[in-house]
Amino acid sequence: MASNKSVQPPVIPVLLAVFTLFSLLFNGAIFGFFYAWICSTMWGLDATDPKIAIAAMQAMNASVRNAVFASVFFGTPLVLFVTAVLACVATYRRAAVLYTLAGLVYLFGGIILTFNVNVPMNEALALIEIPLNAVEAKQIWQDYSAPWQTWNITRTIASGLALLLTGSAILSLRRQ
Repeated sequence: MASNKSVQPPVIPVLLAVFTLFSLLFNGAIFGFFYAWICSTMWGLDATDPKIAIAAMQAMNASVRNAVFASVFFGTPLVLFVTAVLACVATYRRAAVLYTLAGLVYLFGGIILTFNVNVPMNEALALIEIPLNAVEAKQIWQDYSAPWQTWNITRTIASGLALLLTGSAILSLRRQ
């Protein structure tokens, strides 16, 4: 990071550096999580027996509610907003704006989208008793998988954009 001429508590540059790294790490982790669903998990489930796909998705949706996932899923915008405040205090205005935008993009395109679309879909799937009839199971899976994947692609794009904004913020710290 370039030196900044304003007078600030000596802890601010250290905190900014630490939170900058956490911003990158958290943002990268959540982007990778959503991306993995696109290019492996859902393709694998679509290629298997729909009864197995439904059961597997029910199990994965139940298991994702854990502290490891929650810390990154919910923590990403918090870390980005704290980093934005620290950048602002350190008078890195451009970086502060970029971190704020990254936090907002992920908040709306990741968290709010998930709670308004993917979670209700997952909860509805959780209530389904897996049918013995293969045709019925196939229809249930097709009705679930295609729209779920569309919205997951949207979350992936949003978290990817937030990651790009975070990278841009980091680069701007060096230029000021």
